[in-house]
Amino acid sequence: MSIWFRPYKLEELQWMLKDNMCETIGIEITELTGDSLKGRMPVDRRTVQPMNILHGGASVALAESLGSIASNLIVDNSKYACVGLDINANHLRPASSGFVYGEAKAIHIGKKTHVWSIEIKNEKGQMVCISRLTMAVIEVVRS
Repeated sequence: MSIWFRPYKLEELQWMLKDNMCETIGIEITELTGDSLKGRMPVDRRTVQPMNILHGGASVALAESLGSIASNLIVDNSKYACVGLDINANHLRPASSGFVYGEAKAIHIGKKTHVWSIEIKNEKGQMVCISRLTMAVIEVVRS
C-alpha cells in the first residue's frame, strides 16, 4: 500500500528540483517506492568543504530536500503544504568523490506533523549520515 496522496510518476516530481538549492548542488530524485523517496547528490566542488570531503550542510540539504518533497507528496496540495520544523543529522563517515544516495522513509504521518528518517550512503552502501526531519503540515490559505 502506498503512502502517497495519489500515484506519481518520477517525471512529475522533477519541477521541484528546478530553480532552487537542489538544482544548484545537483540533487536528483531517482526513485519513488510505495513508502520512500530516493535521491542522489554529487560529491564535487559544490558540495565539499575545504578538506575536500562532503560538507555536513550538503548532507543536511539532501536530507531535508528528500523529506520535504516526500511530505508534500502525502498531502492534498490544494489544501495543505508541508514545511520543515526541525532537522538533526549525525555524520558517520566522510565521502570524497562520486555520489551519495539518500532514502527518506516516514516514521510518523500525522495530521499536523510528519517525521522522516533519511539515510545517506556512499557508493559502497556505507552509511555517511543519518538524519531525522520533522515537517509541519499547514493549511494553505488561498485568496
